[in-house]
Amino acid sequence: MKLSRRAKRMKRHYSRMHRAGGLNLVSLMDIFTILVFFLMVNSSDVKVLQQDSKVQLPSSTAEAQPEEQLIVVIYNQQVMVQGRPVASLQDKNDPALVGLKNELAYQAGRQAGQETESPKALTLIADKNTPYSDLKRVMTACTEAGYVNVSLAVQRQADVKEG
Repeated sequence: MKLSRRAKRMKRHYSRMHRAGGLNLVSLMDIFTILVFFLMVNSSDVKVLQQDSKVQLPSSTAEAQPEEQLIVVIYNQQVMVQGRPVASLQDKNDPALVGLKNELAYQAGRQAGQETESPKALTLIADKNTPYSDLKRVMTACTEAGYVNVSLAVQRQADVKEG
């Protein structure tokens, strides 16, 4: 049987309106692309030192943001460079901390091609109860190894009051 023009139009309209809806992936991909770029741009502004939860930093009113530098941690009489133990402060036979100097010389050799002619810098993270004599030994070893710009990591006082 032959369908009339009206019947064909109604059939076409009915099949078009009662079809399963499709998902437009182009606009979804655009949204996710914009979201990824937004997160990449904004995440580069965050500067967080790798901090061990056991190390209690001293509080300070310093406002300067930390820079990406070599990190030396003093915790429980151990000296660690980039998370690797290199020397012990309990060893009285090693007042110059030779292990620390050797590791810093190795790190300086690795960074030689990356840096310009700026002085070598590192960040020292120590517990607030660390004796000054131990800090002085470590800082002396760092300066003898050529790291003349030594920064001490502190926690902002505003952060201490909030958290």
